[in-house]
Amino acid sequence: MPLLAQQAVALSGLTPTYSAAAASTTVTCGERSFLHVKNTAGSSMTVTISATAKTRGQAVTDLVVTVPATTGDKMIGPITPDLFASPADGVSASITYSSTTSVTVASLVI
Repeated sequence: MPLLAQQAVALSGLTPTYSAAAASTTVTCGERSFLHVKNTAGSSMTVTISATAKTRGQAVTDLVVTVPATTGDKMIGPITPDLFASPADGVSASITYSSTTSVTVASLVI
């Protein structure tokens, strides 16, 4: 899964660069890490961030966010390591998209 480059929001402003969504990607986790998803397709779609945390031995459920059709625009996060960090590297979160047609994403840190 490709890692989306994280873009820092600065006092002077940020014009984010968006990438076409792939079926699955990863982002860097952090207390101030967010995912910005834009959907211009005619149908809504969902973004799923795989949860890796456990509470009392029970798995935490994945985060599933619906992005509306046509002008859908969602900021998702923070994508915190305690809930989403991969056990393999401890810093990346796994993200899947129900549709990638007309969907763009940016990984942001504030």
